[in-house]
Amino acid sequence: MKLSIVISTQPASFSALAYKGKLSENIAKIKELGYDGVELAVRDPRLLEISEIKKLTVDQNFPVSAIGTGQAYGEEGLSFSDPDKTVRQKAIDRVKDQIDLANELNSLVIIGLIRGIVRRGANAAVAEQWILEALHECASMNKDVRLVIEPCNRYEANTVNTVDDGIKLVDKIGMSNVGLLLDTFHMNIEEPDILKSIENAGSRIFHFHIADSNRWYPGAGHVDFQKVVETLYKIGYEGFISAEILPLPDSDTAARETVKYMRKLIV
Repeated sequence: MKLSIVISTQPASFSALAYKGKLSENIAKIKELGYDGVELAVRDPRLLEISEIKKLTVDQNFPVSAIGTGQAYGEEGLSFSDPDKTVRQKAIDRVKDQIDLANELNSLVIIGLIRGIVRRGANAAVAEQWILEALHECASMNKDVRLVIEPCNRYEANTVNTVDDGIKLVDKIGMSNVGLLLDTFHMNIEEPDILKSIENAGSRIFHFHIADSNRWYPGAGHVDFQKVVETLYKIGYEGFISAEILPLPDSDTAARETVKYMRKLIV
């Protein structure tokens, strides 16, 4: 397994980002700290100089573990389940742009909050169908690019909260390039047994996020990361473990403490 950390390529209101902007400076810092790669949170790929990002990452054998899409929801309100068909289409088009970017960077695309929520008074079954249709359309665009569905806790979304919800959705889609992203912060809230949930997801897990119970760096809360890593090894997971953490007490300390802690567990 390999270790990465999330950095935002553009200004964002989302707080659980160790670094925002200053790509050249921050990617160099992340490499120096001993990470194996970087995860990029990207609101709109059309606003980026993709060639420059490639020079900073894949061209230097420093892989991009994943492309995060949540800022398109958080900053612009785009989602697959919006009652407005125009908004749903914009969300699909944006994710397709993310897929093109992921193809350039040999990465995968995260489908978290951009799938949306079921609004008060809306029909949950209809919203789920919109999500399914959007995911199928996006996944069919380029089957060489993997999409990962992230179960998010009930305080952030009311669609796909648990690992079991994610498993059911992945199985409904039934495409080999659609899997799961599990996150220890969300699982700590929603899962009765984090380790059992990881085992149940098994080979469906394509990507993995770490943050402690308080969303600080690993070791600052009460999640048992040793057992989490042991379980990932048990199921044969070989992908990235990526830190999506609050920049507390500050960005550099959070990133440094993550490496220090996780290197004791990842062999």
